[in-house]
Amino acid sequence: MNIAITDGVTLMPPLFEAGLDHWSSENGTAGSATYAGAANAALVAADANFGSCLEMVKTQTTQKLRYMGQTPILPGVYLRITAKVKAVSGNLCSVRIAGYAMSASGTHVSGLDEVGPSVDLTAYGRVETVSAIVGTGARGGVDMNWGTGVAYGHFGLDLTGLNNGVVRIEDIEIEDITEAFLREMMDWVDVRDFGAVGDGVTNDRAAFAAADAAAAGRAILVPEGSYYIGSSLFLNAPMRFVGTLVMPDAARLALAGSFDFPTYARAFGDEELALKKGIQALLGYTDHNSFDLCGRRVELSGPIDVAAICPDVTSFANRRVITNGQINVIEDPAWVSSVVTSQATYNSAQAYQLTGVANISNIPVGARISGTGVGREVYVRARNVGAGSLTLSEPLYGGSGTRTLTFTRDRYIFDFSGFDALSRFTLDNIEFLCNGWASVVMLAPNGENFQMRDCWVVRPKDRVISSPGRGCQNLTVDRCNVLSNEMSVPAQDRTSVALNVNANDAKIRESVFVRFGLTMIFNGSGHLIIGNHWFQGDDESNATRLPGLVFAQTNVQSAVTGNYIDDNIIEWTNEYDATPDLGTDYSFGGLTVTGNTFVHINCAPWVTWFSVKPYGTGHFVHGLSVTGNVFKSLNGAIDRIEKVDTSFATLDYWRMRNVVFENNMFNAVNQITVNPVFVQTTVASVQAVWTVDAAAYLPFGGWARNVESLVAVGAVTNGANARVTAMPYVTVEQGANHDLVTVTWPEAAKGKINTVIRMDTPN
Repeated sequence: MNIAITDGVTLMPPLFEAGLDHWSSENGTAGSATYAGAANAALVAADANFGSCLEMVKTQTTQKLRYMGQTPILPGVYLRITAKVKAVSGNLCSVRIAGYAMSASGTHVSGLDEVGPSVDLTAYGRVETVSAIVGTGARGGVDMNWGTGVAYGHFGLDLTGLNNGVVRIEDIEIEDITEAFLREMMDWVDVRDFGAVGDGVTNDRAAFAAADAAAAGRAILVPEGSYYIGSSLFLNAPMRFVGTLVMPDAARLALAGSFDFPTYARAFGDEELALKKGIQALLGYTDHNSFDLCGRRVELSGPIDVAAICPDVTSFANRRVITNGQINVIEDPAWVSSVVTSQATYNSAQAYQLTGVANISNIPVGARISGTGVGREVYVRARNVGAGSLTLSEPLYGGSGTRTLTFTRDRYIFDFSGFDALSRFTLDNIEFLCNGWASVVMLAPNGENFQMRDCWVVRPKDRVISSPGRGCQNLTVDRCNVLSNEMSVPAQDRTSVALNVNANDAKIRESVFVRFGLTMIFNGSGHLIIGNHWFQGDDESNATRLPGLVFAQTNVQSAVTGNYIDDNIIEWTNEYDATPDLGTDYSFGGLTVTGNTFVHINCAPWVTWFSVKPYGTGHFVHGLSVTGNVFKSLNGAIDRIEKVDTSFATLDYWRMRNVVFENNMFNAVNQITVNPVFVQTTVASVQAVWTVDAAAYLPFGGWARNVESLVAVGAVTNGANARVTAMPYVTVEQGANHDLVTVTWPEAAKGKINTVIRMDTPN
């Protein structure tokens, strides 16, 4: 920095030989006396030391020499005034740099130091250099601190001490030496001062490291240029990028003092690369647990394979967060799903293996498997090319055999499938604009506590969160809004899925999912689905409705509470069982459905809200509570709320146990479902055997297996109208469908009774 160079400011006074009328014997102000024609001043043409110079005789106590020009005093600028002087004859005196401070209005600014250090002239002919520094700040080395109230000064020197000495003075110099204070004045250091070249080829890593070591709390300035950093680099100082960096893909850059997306974007000049490098540093160092997008939008033209950009990380279990921004997917062939058709052999004794897989090298980890005997959302968890085998996320229900399967690998914005395990990773307050091109997240095969919270997902192409293994353990989705790419597609034609879970303890809370083909499918147990709204309706009339929430394991130990379940079905299956016929394991149980609002609009009357679909024989329900819900059909009534889907098998009604349907409310439902059910029976003419019919009320077409109570309403009388006081007995599971109860009296009787009947055993 030099204002004479950068701003064209004239600092140097004219040479003495240009005329002594430029030099005042007073303070240098306009109208003051000059040395032009003065008896005690003369020009010397050729001094041995100075060449042309000024010779003066000291005649006053303080003999002043001031340049009459106005030298500007600017904030942040420091000037050095220098003169060379020697005694020629007479008394020896002292000399010092001096000035006269003036305000912008042309008045003297008093109270300031206006002289520099004094130098004694101790011998004739010896050249002494005298100098002083003037500026606006009280910094070390500044002799005259004039502050910001001074606009300009008149500078020169003073001769003090004994009179009648003769001195000669070389031309006075005034120069900008602000650069001498630059390192302390500025809050940054420049990497070029430490050897950085910035040609995009030379490895500038050492220069950056040296600048970081010297910064001492200041920022590092990276000026214009392209700086090659050949290996991983950790910088503590805050960064200011004008130029950009070039680094190998595997080299990490940790900007500990400026760890946010805007800084990385400036560092690399490429938003997509910046996001990758930021994530790389997030997982590669321990100094930060979150990468803040700072509200920025990132244009993304291809999937981010997180394991590929972090090649030295195979598993990760510390909390990490990407937060606060928007990711916008750009149309590109990189988003196109790959599809491979291959023959493979399945043996139900090795439930998680496919063997003899043809064309296995073209089947990637994370591919979704479809074909005969394959449940929904089954993925390739691992691949052994040498052995020709694939590890599956879930077993296949279709039994052993060789079959042709299709392997579809969708493309995800964040793909973690290359890690062995990933835990405690969070996506927070991010809007994903998928534009029908990209899915959002593929989890690692193992791990736990992945979270997506306060996010918007708009138009994902295929999936939102996919789990190819057990990396979904304790998956948490909180307060998210998810809008499918199939808004205008009839429900039965949609193929999208919001999320799948293979492990335990998922928490899906206070989120909205709109018009997916399937919203959620869960294996495992311990799930909490609370306070959500998922809507799978369409604009069709007399429409069908598909499963929106699927439990694909029999004993789920899960709760569905306080949700708005809109135009879709809760379906309960065992499609992830390699031997789906009931063996020694648990059958369907452990599910609580409480306090939800169920709605259908424009539906066919045979559509339900709750379906049990056993994929094998022998199953029954032994723990289901459906209580405190509201069921409402709009624009047409439906027949009932529940059913058994017998596509593969039916239930064993004789073994039903602990099934509760009570305290629910029904609107435009032709037949309500209750268990235990209260039935009132009136017999007008005497009969010894009364039939109590509760069949229509019992869930799933269940049998009338138990009677909890029987109470006579008024007197039960015989043919003579005499009261029958003897107790009747009941017989359950009567009729062709085992859904009737008979009440047998000791004599023919008539009257009214209230009966509470169950289709299960209550414990």
